[in-house]
Amino acid sequence: MTTRILLVEDDERLAELTAEYLTRNDLEVAIEARGDLAESRILSEQPDLVILDVMLPGKDGFEVCRAVRPSYRGVILMLTARDEDFDQILGLELGADDYIAKPVQPRVLLARIKALLRRLPATGEIDASDSQIFGQFRISQATRTASLNDQAIDLTTAEFDLLWLLASHAGNVLSRDDLLQELRGIGFDGLDRSIDARISRLRKKLNDDPENPTRIKTVRGKGYLFSKHDWN
Repeated sequence: MTTRILLVEDDERLAELTAEYLTRNDLEVAIEARGDLAESRILSEQPDLVILDVMLPGKDGFEVCRAVRPSYRGVILMLTARDEDFDQILGLELGADDYIAKPVQPRVLLARIKALLRRLPATGEIDASDSQIFGQFRISQATRTASLNDQAIDLTTAEFDLLWLLASHAGNVLSRDDLLQELRGIGFDGLDRSIDARISRLRKKLNDDPENPTRIKTVRGKGYLFSKHDWN
């Protein structure tokens, strides 16, 4: 089945060139130039992946991401201004799965898209035993679902991947470099705050006290630790 992508970009020439390149690489690409129209299209068409620019007419990319995230289960890749850490962190806090700074080389964009799409669940390969249980918390990699006290936890693709990785190493500290290498294939440069932003969102969804977290703990100077306890 062909992967469907919605490219939300108001630079017509850039959008056409990007779409042409991705199409040549066996991806089905539709283009939308306005943020307000993109919102309705994302929800009605449910593409596999959305490439979402920040600066858009009608509604900016942040507004679109915030509006669609509760009902859109695909991947959101945001295009942000180079070196604008605020843009990158805000996009992740609003539920984007990843970000990439503009201008971006087409080959780099394609590689990032393929990496994100590999995280999507494959159909027909469900194995309910592929799960981990900690008290009232359950997570399954096969079905890519998680629940706490029998209540489903609404997770983005990137949030699930991070939570699964942490749970898989419960009781052990994982550094930001460990997490970035595993999830994005890059090392920690001392500035990237994407992991911190996702941890913050996960703590909220896991009802973990942000001032004194016990479920996903911060180990100062080392990284993060997923607790084997405190899940009742």
